[in-house]
Amino acid sequence: MFYIAFRMLVGDRGKFLGIILGLSFASLIMTQQPGIFVGIMSRAYSFVTDLGLPDIWVMDPTVQYIDDIKPMPDTYLYRVASVPGVAWAKPLFKGTIQARLHNGTFQTCNLIGLDDATLIGAPAIMIKGRIQNLRRTDGIIVNEEGALDKLANPPAYPGGPKIPLNIGQEIELNNHRAVVVGIARTTRTFQSQPVVYTTYSNATFFTPPQMNLLSFVLVKAKAGEDLQALCNRIFRLTGLKAYTKSQFEDLTVKYYLKYTGIPINFGVSVILGFLVGAAIAGQTFYNFTLENLRYFGVLKAMGTSERTLLYMIIFQALIVSFIGYGIGVGCTGLFNFLTQDSMVAFRFPWQLFVFSVVGVFIISSFAALLSIRKVIQLEPAIVFKS
Repeated sequence: MFYIAFRMLVGDRGKFLGIILGLSFASLIMTQQPGIFVGIMSRAYSFVTDLGLPDIWVMDPTVQYIDDIKPMPDTYLYRVASVPGVAWAKPLFKGTIQARLHNGTFQTCNLIGLDDATLIGAPAIMIKGRIQNLRRTDGIIVNEEGALDKLANPPAYPGGPKIPLNIGQEIELNNHRAVVVGIARTTRTFQSQPVVYTTYSNATFFTPPQMNLLSFVLVKAKAGEDLQALCNRIFRLTGLKAYTKSQFEDLTVKYYLKYTGIPINFGVSVILGFLVGAAIAGQTFYNFTLENLRYFGVLKAMGTSERTLLYMIIFQALIVSFIGYGIGVGCTGLFNFLTQDSMVAFRFPWQLFVFSVVGVFIISSFAALLSIRKVIQLEPAIVFKS
């Protein structure tokens, strides 16, 4: 019976391909669009992800997300370091600064100030130069994207390619000379602005005069220390909010989900893809069943049970589901491959596989139910009608 069901399904190639097209489109939209959404959200907290050494981030209690900087007095660093259970506490400056390029234009950059002694928070992958070179006078490390594009030198001739920023070159940060001592590879940020690393003392020199410069305190817990208990202890003894790395990432994501239109825009795209796929697959599968009612009637007249006919329709729905899902996910994988190392933000966690499987299953079930209802109500005498 399953062979007969398969032959019936592929007998009309036009409708067979139409069903697969609808399911493939739905599968593609339900994986590609959420993948871009997850990629954008991961870029929102990419700076936290890149700093793998600290266990806890300490900040002003009113901070809502990673870029919501509330400067604190430097004395808070010593208060946090004195909390029981803290192995070490290091300062981190994070802010924005205007860089003046060689052609006279200005570019906004993210400036990161690292602890002078340990350089904790420095990029993990250096393409050129060494992290230790940051201790040189006015030394800075620029991320790869910034060096290749927004901070690059003007073209050698009109219309030519930009000349990448290189070690030894100078740029101007807030009217102060800065020397490039390294190029680093970092995760792209949400706003795709160049990232400039320097020492904490240099950061105080580059930035405009202000009372407080301490953005975050990076904390390493002692071995065996419960991180959540330590976070609560820091808050109780200092009044500062402390988050583990995953909690700080979640805080950032929740802010963007609540206060931006990003989830709504992507949600609308996914819903439209689901509805269009359901409409195409459901209508085509139903028409396919209508055109094959005579064959189902013959099988019923020959004594085939309704349960067997039900299994045949489910079998047909599963075939087109697997093929459509495979094509859709395959196209998403191809999209991921083609957009690697580009401005497109894309991540494909395993949860998206589950999400798209459930979506395609719902569409296929809807299409199968329409057909099952028609077959169950079918009278075998239809085969004798002209």
